Amino acid sequence: MPDFGYTLTKDRQLDYDRGDFRYVRMVGSMEPSLDLCISCGSCSATCSAAGFTGFNIRKLHTVIRRGEMESVKAELRKCMFCGKCQLVCPRGVNLRNLILVMNRAIELLG
Repeated sequence: MPDFGYTLTKDRQLDYDRGDFRYVRMVGSMEPSLDLCISCGSCSATCSAAGFTGFNIRKLHTVIRRGEMESVKAELRKCMFCGKCQLVCPRGVNLRNLILVMNRAIELLG
């Protein structure tokens, strides 16, 4: 059969039944400013680590809220804790502490 250039891709719909929401509940209880985030992208735009490592705190926030924890561990290690994201956040989210709390939640919950 000839190759027409079409392939099947992995389904990209969100399945909230498979998500692990223990992390977002724990992180939300340890750092309440998590709920203030409006996903404006200011933090990602000013991130120093993004240019070197591809770190994206906005994406990380979205992935944790969806309960998709597979890629979070490796992504958290890319943060350089410079604090620029926290300075530009219009809602005052404590992003440096949020990264630390996410690391702690991963350690506690496995």
